Amino acid sequence: MKFVFGLVAIALTFVAFYPYIRSILKGTTKPHVFSWVIWALTTCIVFFAQLDADGGVGAWPIGLSGLITAYIAYLAYTRHADISVTKVDWLFLVMALLSLPCWFITSDPLWAVVILTGVDILGFGPTLRKAYANPYQENILFYLLFAVRNVFAIFALEHYSVATVLFPFAISLACLALIAIVVYRRRDLGRRGIWE
Repeated sequence: MKFVFGLVAIALTFVAFYPYIRSILKGTTKPHVFSWVIWALTTCIVFFAQLDADGGVGAWPIGLSGLITAYIAYLAYTRHADISVTKVDWLFLVMALLSLPCWFITSDPLWAVVILTGVDILGFGPTLRKAYANPYQENILFYLLFAVRNVFAIFALEHYSVATVLFPFAISLACLALIAIVVYRRRDLGRRGIWE
């Protein structure tokens, strides 16, 4: 059954990312480049930490997301989406990179996952800021599918621990929070007759 949950999570990864990437290529969605760079780094590192913590097949959707997220970061940069970078954005990137020595020093994937989950959540900062200002530039369906995908990834885990569950659970909650902000802002702007 874990294998089936893993396959569903992988399928949802493709289902979520395909229209998101298409909308970037069309210029409809304009992702924040630094959020996606941070997410690519943290997701790839968490994938290896989950493997180290015996996450098994449940870690594979996270690894796949890491690769696709790196591609989206590349698209965000080359398509000149939102490349405004603040000092706080640089801080998030440095924190993501500092998690590697922490994992190496402690030899425990838990600390890397805890740090990276925090950094990944903070990585939502630039996107939340942009989504609040420009709610029509974000794709709600993508974040919804991503939240559901993470739930299936949790079900697919072969070993449950903080190191294996924390990241997908926290990211699901962050995606739902982003959806709530976008929906709220679109309704608010709609009531005022402002459409993008």
